[in-house]
This record gives sequence, structure tokens and C-alpha cells, in this order.
Amino acid sequence: MPKDEKDLPSTVERSDEHAQEIYSETLDSAERTYGDGERAHRTAYASLKHSYEKVGDHWEPKDEKGPSDEGAEQGGSGPHDTKGGVDANASKEHLTEIAKRLDVPGRSSMTKDELVEAIQKANARATRKARD
Repeated sequence: MPKDEKDLPSTVERSDEHAQEIYSETLDSAERTYGDGERAHRTAYASLKHSYEKVGDHWEPKDEKGPSDEGAEQGGSGPHDTKGGVDANASKEHLTEIAKRLDVPGRSSMTKDELVEAIQKANARATRKARD
């Protein structure tokens, strides 16, 4: 059962019910294991990113399940360098399509790493705008 919307991060609130359930159920389990805090929330996001990617101000199902980036592949305790929900392991074509949907200028000439960074920035802008 999903947590109350007030307990979910705003980007998860704006996502489909399945994304909310994944985050909520993983968070509940992680809080029982690690206590209420940053580690529990990192665990919930890691679980969500296995099946979803951040697109703008919300999360959308990925075409293929799996780690989103090298940080997610590392696993284990402690913070890892992640790409903020961008599926950095997706194809360049997929990233270009996401960048197009987010109206990222110059996307057609960007490398894969540049696309990931540009999508991260576009996602942050969309999230800030949605919170206002």
C-alpha cells in the first residue's frame, strides 16, 4: 500500500501508481532495516531506478529493467555517483529521444555523456518548475 502522498517525493507523486508502490514498499522495508533516514531513501530510489527513469518532473517505466548507471551497478552501502534517475545505460538513440521530449537544444550533436548531463539538467529544471 503506497504511503500517503505527503510522504512521497514530489517526483514520485507525479508518477504512476506502480512507481509509487515500488518506492513506498522499498522505503518501508529499508526503514525497518536501516531506520528512517538518507540510507532508506537512497535504497528506495535505487529500487525505483531499476524499473523507471526520470523524465522531466516524474518517473516513467524503462524499456528494459536493470541498473541505470555505474553507481547503481556498484550497489552496497554508502553513496554512489549516480545520474539522478537518467538511464545512462540506455542507448544513445533513446537518450536523444528523451532529450527531444525535454526540448534540450543541441541534442543532435551531443555525445552520450553530454546527453545524460543535459537530461539531468532538464529534469532538474522541470522538477523545480513543478514544485513552484
